[in-house]
Amino acid sequence: MMFESAMIPITILAFVITIILILWRPNGLNEAMPATFGALLVLLSGSVSIEDLGIITSTISGAAITIMATIVMANVLESFGFFNWAAEGLAARAKGSGIRLFWLVNLLCFLMTMFFNNDGSILITTPILLILLEHFKLKNSEKIAYLLSGALIATASSAPIGVSNIVNLIALKIVGMTLYMHTLMMFVPATIGLVLLLLLLYFRFYKRLPRVLPSTKFQFYTNLVKANHPPAPPEKHLTHPPHPSGPRPHHYPPHSLEHYPHEHPVRNPYHHPVHDSNHYPMTSQEILKINYENRNKFMRNVLLFVLFVRMSLFIASYLSIPIAFVAVTGSLLLLTWRWIYATIPPTDLIQKIPWHIFVFAFSMYVIIYGLNNIGLTNLLVNQFEQLVKSNLYNASLVMGTLISMMSIFFNNHPALLIGTLTLTNMNLDPLTMKIAYLASVIGSDVGSLLLPIGTLASLIWMYILRQNGVKIRWKDYVTVTIVAIPPTVLFTLLLLASWVDWIFTSLH
Repeated sequence: MMFESAMIPITILAFVITIILILWRPNGLNEAMPATFGALLVLLSGSVSIEDLGIITSTISGAAITIMATIVMANVLESFGFFNWAAEGLAARAKGSGIRLFWLVNLLCFLMTMFFNNDGSILITTPILLILLEHFKLKNSEKIAYLLSGALIATASSAPIGVSNIVNLIALKIVGMTLYMHTLMMFVPATIGLVLLLLLLYFRFYKRLPRVLPSTKFQFYTNLVKANHPPAPPEKHLTHPPHPSGPRPHHYPPHSLEHYPHEHPVRNPYHHPVHDSNHYPMTSQEILKINYENRNKFMRNVLLFVLFVRMSLFIASYLSIPIAFVAVTGSLLLLTWRWIYATIPPTDLIQKIPWHIFVFAFSMYVIIYGLNNIGLTNLLVNQFEQLVKSNLYNASLVMGTLISMMSIFFNNHPALLIGTLTLTNMNLDPLTMKIAYLASVIGSDVGSLLLPIGTLASLIWMYILRQNGVKIRWKDYVTVTIVAIPPTVLFTLLLLASWVDWIFTSLH
């Protein structure tokens, strides 16, 4: 451990170096590597102790396990063909209009965040969109219009209700605010802010959106069922090399589907963003077990079960049952269902989970905790306490902007927690505390979207796109968010203060 006099400058240096490397990303450097390097420097400086590591681990372990459980659920849905089924439904409802498809895509992303959370929404909707957009043979720039707008809406949609984001729930408990009060104050201004964000994205992408989509129907399942249970193609006709673990009698490569009569060629229809290329989920024979007439009922049942599990997380929070326990239980039930139904063992998940994202999140927590230990929270209190106390509009604008800036550079989860701890030390009156906290949530959930490193969900989204060969540079991302996110955040913060002021004026 280094001398105490060197602790503060080394901690600050570690933070600066980490941010520079994350933003620069030389030779495509993974975000987790500079974050890990910075965390090690902070540990060496002594600003974070071994005991602190235990506190950090206990703080984020529940959220990490819940996110892993969400990834498991997404993979189970993929194994059952849910993404193809949902893509087929979107294609049918778009009625050949690229404009209509834009609104449907963003509505889907909004609803998925309401039912799941922002991370789960990204994990579920992105594969659906990738399947759909590949089917329509859209250009990369056209794909980005749908994918990026959907990702931004999915992530920002966690603001209206507290249960759509795990860190919101943690911070909610710190300030002693109920979910009912959170929803009463936040739902209207945050939802109107989402509408503004969607309109800005629509005008930004309008020229890229195809006016007319290809007229071919999305018939993957229809054609598969009409194949009339054909026999599996002979091994000698397979153009795919044998699986390294030996013959796989129950799982044929996706490419073999092209050998069935009257099949339209489908380019890797089962590929999931976090799916290992050596593992194939349900084959044509297994999907045929789902009678065509019962397919919608089957998919609805699967989705209802997943929704029940997700809702159980928030019920558990009221009953003081560990959320991680409920998430793991639900995931194990789904995995067992998949293993029995589709004979797919759960071992494939080891390669599907993007472990580096959790390393990034943990490392950033360590760095932020070090900054907090050297006086960051006290500095923020001294600088902003009087300004936040002055009136509701200042409280909203100051905390919303502050947390937005902090989230942009070192992720929204630690930023919101630091902001919340700062608020608890400001001796604010109850109403100002609520306004300042809700403004912090807006900064954390919406303002953080200015850069891809601002949220865990956007990092997961970038990872999924890279795995599927969709090219998107930071420049492509920022040129859109720079014109959409700041106006949305400013508008929502002002609307929040006006809305809450009106509510409490009316009540009194």
